[in-house]
Amino acid sequence: MWDVARPARPSRVAGVSMAGFRDRGRAPASHRVIPHPGVTLAVEFGDGPLIVDDAAGRQRRGSLVAGVGFGSALRVRGEYFEAVQVRLSPLVARAVLGVSPAELDGAVVALDDLWGREASRIREQLSEVPSWEDRFALTDALLARRRGTGASVDPEVAWAWRRIVSSRGLVRVDGLADEVGWSRKRLWSRFRSQIGLPPKRAAKLVRFDHAAHRLAAGDGAARVAAESGYADQSHLHRDVVAFTGVTPATVAGEPWLAIDDFAWPGR
Repeated sequence: MWDVARPARPSRVAGVSMAGFRDRGRAPASHRVIPHPGVTLAVEFGDGPLIVDDAAGRQRRGSLVAGVGFGSALRVRGEYFEAVQVRLSPLVARAVLGVSPAELDGAVVALDDLWGREASRIREQLSEVPSWEDRFALTDALLARRRGTGASVDPEVAWAWRRIVSSRGLVRVDGLADEVGWSRKRLWSRFRSQIGLPPKRAAKLVRFDHAAHRLAAGDGAARVAAESGYADQSHLHRDVVAFTGVTPATVAGEPWLAIDDFAWPGR
């Protein structure tokens, strides 16, 4: 139902990945959004609205930002829309967005509320250029400009986040404070305020993200559980349901994860 495009070159901003989506208009399509260890930004510029529905029946239309580990049961739909989707590492999200991921609190908010006139301007520019490469270049230039003038996270917080990601969520988070030379209370407070999640929740989300992609790649649930740090298959099942509202078998067939594999092959 959707065409997917990806940039020929990586972003000039470390921690940024992009993809383009275009609805073909053949039939209404709705896809479950899988929680992700990053901030997701969608700049919509097509003829029809991009719509996000949550479990409570609330809707958001147009250009959107979803916080780190946004809630389960979100679905995306629309007709004749086009959008550039950006994945932001929490390490650069505060600089690019102008607010800390913690202020999003995992929710979906309108991009206009964060960027004001700049959000309208980039939508207009994207609609005026003919190719996805031009759209990616315009978006990347904006992200680089905002990144260059925005605030950075503390080096100690960045170190802790990278340790969690590199371990696929299996690092002992209680030992991270000792690694950076801070007290546990200080690291937990700074990490939560700058990344958007406490360290234990961040590790759980990163572990889930790895497991979900293993499931989508065709690995069996028992093997994924054993090799991804879960106590057993039931533990994996509970984690997947908690993050997505559906079972591991359902998650394995979700189109959103297949799109991830296409648009972000470095994963």
